[in-house]
Amino acid sequence: MVDVLTKKQRSYNMSMIRGRNTKPEMRLRKLLFFKGLRGYRLFGVQGKPDIIFSKYKVAIFVDGCFWHKCPEHFNEPATRKRFWIKKIDGNVKRDNEINRMLKTEGWTVLRFWEHEIEKDINECYLTVLKELLEKGYRNDHKNT
Repeated sequence: MVDVLTKKQRSYNMSMIRGRNTKPEMRLRKLLFFKGLRGYRLFGVQGKPDIIFSKYKVAIFVDGCFWHKCPEHFNEPATRKRFWIKKIDGNVKRDNEINRMLKTEGWTVLRFWEHEIEKDINECYLTVLKELLEKGYRNDHKNT
Protein backbone atom coordinates (compact mmCIF):
# COMPACT_ATOMS: atom_id res chain seq x y z
CA MET A 1 0.00 0.00 0.00
CA VAL A 2 1.35 3.39 -0.96
CA ASP A 3 1.61 6.10 1.67
CA VAL A 4 -1.20 8.64 1.26
CA LEU A 5 0.83 11.39 2.90
CA THR A 6 3.59 13.44 1.35
CA LYS A 7 7.12 12.97 2.65
CA LYS A 8 6.82 16.27 4.52
CA GLN A 9 3.50 15.27 6.13
CA ARG A 10 4.82 11.82 7.09
CA SER A 11 7.97 13.37 8.54
CA TYR A 12 5.88 15.74 10.64
CA ASN A 13 3.62 12.91 11.86
CA MET A 14 6.59 10.77 12.85
CA SER A 15 8.25 13.69 14.65
CA MET A 16 5.16 14.06 16.84
CA ILE A 17 5.39 10.51 18.22
CA ARG A 18 6.45 10.62 21.84
CA GLY A 19 9.35 8.69 23.22
CA ARG A 20 8.42 9.44 26.83
CA ASN A 21 5.19 9.92 28.72
CA THR A 22 3.21 7.79 26.29
CA LYS A 23 -0.42 6.96 27.13
CA PRO A 24 0.34 3.38 28.26
CA GLU A 25 3.27 4.60 30.37
CA MET A 26 1.15 7.31 31.98
CA ARG A 27 -1.68 4.85 32.68
CA LEU A 28 0.72 2.50 34.48
CA ARG A 29 2.32 5.34 36.45
CA LYS A 30 -1.06 6.68 37.54
CA LEU A 31 -2.20 3.23 38.66
CA LEU A 32 1.02 2.63 40.61
CA PHE A 33 0.56 6.01 42.30
CA PHE A 34 -3.13 5.36 43.04
CA LYS A 35 -2.31 1.96 44.52
CA GLY A 36 0.27 3.55 46.80
CA LEU A 37 3.49 2.60 44.98
CA ARG A 38 4.81 6.14 45.09
CA GLY A 39 8.52 5.66 45.63
CA TYR A 40 9.37 5.63 41.93
CA ARG A 41 11.49 7.99 39.88
CA LEU A 42 11.51 8.79 36.19
CA PHE A 43 15.21 9.33 35.56
CA GLY A 44 18.67 8.64 36.88
CA VAL A 45 19.46 5.15 35.60
CA GLN A 46 21.37 4.12 32.50
CA GLY A 47 19.14 2.82 29.74
CA LYS A 48 16.40 5.34 30.61
CA PRO A 49 13.73 3.08 32.13
CA ASP A 50 10.23 4.58 32.11
CA ILE A 51 9.73 3.94 35.84
CA ILE A 52 12.47 3.33 38.40
CA PHE A 53 12.27 2.04 41.96
CA SER A 54 15.91 2.79 42.72
CA LYS A 55 15.80 1.67 46.37
CA TYR A 56 14.74 -1.81 45.24
CA LYS A 57 16.66 -1.77 41.95
CA VAL A 58 13.59 -2.39 39.80
CA ALA A 59 13.53 -0.82 36.34
CA ILE A 60 10.29 -0.81 34.35
CA PHE A 61 9.97 -0.26 30.61
CA VAL A 62 6.74 0.20 28.67
CA ASP A 63 7.45 -0.85 25.10
CA GLY A 64 5.38 0.09 22.08
CA CYS A 65 4.37 -2.88 19.93
CA PHE A 66 5.60 -1.28 16.70
CA TRP A 67 8.78 0.37 17.96
CA HIS A 68 10.05 -2.64 19.90
CA LYS A 69 8.81 -5.42 17.57
CA CYS A 70 6.13 -7.11 19.65
CA PRO A 71 5.92 -10.79 18.63
CA GLU A 72 2.11 -10.63 18.75
CA HIS A 73 1.33 -7.30 17.09
CA PHE A 74 4.26 -6.14 15.01
CA ASN A 75 3.49 -5.59 11.34
CA GLU A 76 6.25 -4.68 8.93
CA PRO A 77 5.80 -1.22 7.47
CA ALA A 78 4.61 -1.12 3.88
CA THR A 79 6.96 1.66 2.80
CA ARG A 80 10.67 2.27 3.40
CA LYS A 81 10.96 -1.26 4.78
CA ARG A 82 14.75 -1.33 4.89
CA PHE A 83 14.91 1.93 6.86
CA TRP A 84 12.23 0.94 9.38
CA ILE A 85 13.38 -2.63 9.90
CA LYS A 86 16.93 -1.41 10.53
CA LYS A 87 15.65 1.16 13.05
CA ILE A 88 13.32 -1.26 14.84
CA ASP A 89 15.90 -4.07 14.92
CA GLY A 90 18.29 -1.50 16.43
CA ASN A 91 15.71 -0.76 19.14
CA VAL A 92 15.38 -4.47 19.94
CA LYS A 93 19.17 -4.88 20.06
CA ARG A 94 19.48 -1.85 22.36
CA ASP A 95 16.69 -3.22 24.62
CA ASN A 96 18.59 -6.51 24.99
CA GLU A 97 21.85 -4.68 25.76
CA ILE A 98 20.13 -2.50 28.37
CA ASN A 99 18.53 -5.58 29.97
CA ARG A 100 21.95 -7.28 30.21
CA MET A 101 23.65 -4.14 31.55
CA LEU A 102 21.04 -3.50 34.23
CA LYS A 103 20.91 -7.15 35.31
CA THR A 104 24.71 -7.17 35.59
CA GLU A 105 24.39 -4.19 37.94
CA GLY A 106 21.86 -6.08 40.09
CA TRP A 107 18.66 -4.59 38.70
CA THR A 108 15.45 -6.44 38.01
CA VAL A 109 14.09 -5.41 34.62
CA LEU A 110 10.36 -5.56 33.96
CA ARG A 111 9.13 -4.92 30.42
CA PHE A 112 5.49 -4.52 29.52
CA TRP A 113 4.11 -4.31 26.01
CA GLU A 114 1.64 -1.52 25.41
CA HIS A 115 -1.01 -4.14 24.59
CA GLU A 116 -0.50 -5.77 28.01
CA ILE A 117 -1.29 -2.47 29.71
CA GLU A 118 -4.32 -1.95 27.49
CA LYS A 119 -5.57 -5.51 28.02
CA ASP A 120 -4.99 -5.97 31.77
CA ILE A 121 -3.21 -3.14 33.54
CA ASN A 122 -3.98 -4.70 36.93
CA GLU A 123 -1.94 -7.77 36.00
CA CYS A 124 0.98 -5.43 35.20
CA TYR A 125 0.51 -3.72 38.56
CA LEU A 126 0.49 -7.07 40.36
CA THR A 127 3.73 -8.06 38.60
CA VAL A 128 5.39 -4.85 39.81
CA LEU A 129 4.00 -5.24 43.33
CA LYS A 130 5.13 -8.89 43.56
CA GLU A 131 8.66 -7.94 42.50
CA LEU A 132 8.84 -5.08 44.99
CA LEU A 133 7.51 -7.23 47.84
CA GLU A 134 10.12 -9.89 47.06
CA LYS A 135 12.76 -7.17 47.43
CA GLY A 136 11.48 -6.06 50.84
CA TYR A 137 9.04 -3.32 49.87
CA ARG A 138 6.61 -2.41 52.63
CA ASN A 139 3.53 -0.40 51.83
CA ASP A 140 0.90 0.58 54.34
CA HIS A 141 -1.30 2.29 51.75
CA LYS A 142 -4.81 0.85 51.84
CA ASN A 143 -5.30 0.67 48.02
CA THR A 144 -2.75 -2.10 47.44
